[in-house]
Amino acid sequence: MKVAIVMGSESDKNIAEKAEKILKENKIPFESFVASAHRNPEKVKEIAKKDFDVFIAIAGLSAALPGVIASYTTKPVIGVPVSSKLNGLDALLSIAQMPKGVPVACVGIDNGENAAWLAIRILKLK
Repeated sequence: MKVAIVMGSESDKNIAEKAEKILKENKIPFESFVASAHRNPEKVKEIAKKDFDVFIAIAGLSAALPGVIASYTTKPVIGVPVSSKLNGLDALLSIAQMPKGVPVACVGIDNGENAAWLAIRILKLK
């Protein structure tokens, strides 16, 4: 069982580290990546096609990353909105308002910890 943590940019590393800490403490294997849905779409597609059980996607502004990952996998995707221009409300609404057939779970703004806890709960279903 393995988790992918995908950050939209290097500036999201502090949020990813919160998730990584929880996963490490619970001995859950993970890999972290930096890949933007807008600047590196092929890299995002490549990551989404890998054999991970759960994806944590950290993104701000338009927060397209979680939805793009969800469009390439049937595995659970957890979106973490990042506070930025509109205090993260823009990212939160982008993640929460996915179209039908492209489900993405959404945790609170900058809440990498809850993303990790949710991933662990999903993994325990196996």
